[in-house]
Amino acid sequence: MVKTIVWKDNQVVMIDQRKLPMRERYVVCKDYRSVIRAIKGLIIRGAPAIGVAAAMGVAVGALKIRTSNLDQFRAKLDAICRDMVTARPTAVNLAWAVERMKQVADQTSHRGVKEVKSRLVEEARKILEEDIAINRTMGRHGQRLLKDGSRVLTHCNAGALATGGYGTALGVVRAAVEAGKRIEVFADETRPFLQGARLTAWELKKSGIPVTVITDNSAGYFMQHGKVDAVIVGADRIAANGDVANKIGTYMVAVLARTHSVPFYVAAPVSTIDLSVKEGQDIPIEQRDQTEVTHFQGRRIAPQGVVAGNPAFDVTPHRYVSAIITEKGVITPPFKSRLKRLFL
Repeated sequence: MVKTIVWKDNQVVMIDQRKLPMRERYVVCKDYRSVIRAIKGLIIRGAPAIGVAAAMGVAVGALKIRTSNLDQFRAKLDAICRDMVTARPTAVNLAWAVERMKQVADQTSHRGVKEVKSRLVEEARKILEEDIAINRTMGRHGQRLLKDGSRVLTHCNAGALATGGYGTALGVVRAAVEAGKRIEVFADETRPFLQGARLTAWELKKSGIPVTVITDNSAGYFMQHGKVDAVIVGADRIAANGDVANKIGTYMVAVLARTHSVPFYVAAPVSTIDLSVKEGQDIPIEQRDQTEVTHFQGRRIAPQGVVAGNPAFDVTPHRYVSAIITEKGVITPPFKSRLKRLFL
C-alpha cells in the first residue's frame, strides 16, 4: 500500500501526486509554510489527506516556535493555524484537523510549551493512524453494497492517495476484493488534473484490481450500455441535509446514474460531514487558476486570450445520493435526521 504522508524526523514527508504515475517522488516539508504550499499546489490532495497534512503542518510549525513563554507560543501557534485553514476552502477536513490540534494545545497548556509541542506531534500522528483505521472500517461497511462481479464507476481519486491510506471510495472496492469478490473499476479521467487517469488507475494497477480509464464525457455511454453496476465517489464536504461537495463533474455523474437506475454511493468519514452547513449551496467552492484548463503539462491547448472557468468542485443534491458510507455505518435517506444522529 502506498504511503501518502508520514511523519519522519520531525518533518512531513508526502508523495508528490503531481508527478504520478511517471515518477514516484517524495517531498519533505520542514516547516508549516511548505505544508501549506504543498496543499495549495496539489502535491497532496483529497479531503482526508489534506486533514492529516494540516495537522502535521501545525505540529511541525509548533516545533519551530522558539520561545518558552506560553502566551507568546500560543499567539504564534494561533497564527499558524489561521494560515493553515486558508490553504483550501472546500474540504472541511482541513479545518476540522486544525481545530482538533488547537483543542489539544488548549488542554495541554498548563503543562508548559515543551509538553504542548510533544502532544501536538502525538496528535498529528494519531490523526493519521485513525484515518487509516476509519477507512478500513468504512470499507467493510460499504463492501456489502457490492455484489461479486460488480463493475464500479468512480470519479476523481478517493483512494490511498486521497487519505492517510487505504482510501474511501477505493477503500470500499479494496474491502470487497479482500472479501473475495471480483470487482472491476471504471475510472473517469477527471479533468483538468486527471486524478482518475493518473492516480486512481496507478493505485488500482499496483493493487492488482482491474481498471479501465474512460473519458469524463463517456460515463453516460457506459451506463447506457449496462456496463456500470454502481458509482462510488468520495466527498470533500457533506452538508447537514446530505448534499455532497466533491470533485467537479461528480454532479454530472450522479444525474447520469439516476437516469440509468445505477446506485450512487458516497464514501466519506464522519469528519467530512459539516452540520453547520445546512445545504450544499452554502458550501464554498474553490476556484482554481484558469491555466489548469487552458494549458496541459505547461503547453497552451486553448487559443491565446480565451478565458476558462475552473471550479474545483461541484455539489450533488442529496436526492441523487443512494447512500453515504461512513465508519459508523451506511446511511440511507432521509439524510438530515440520520446524519445528525452520527454526532450524538
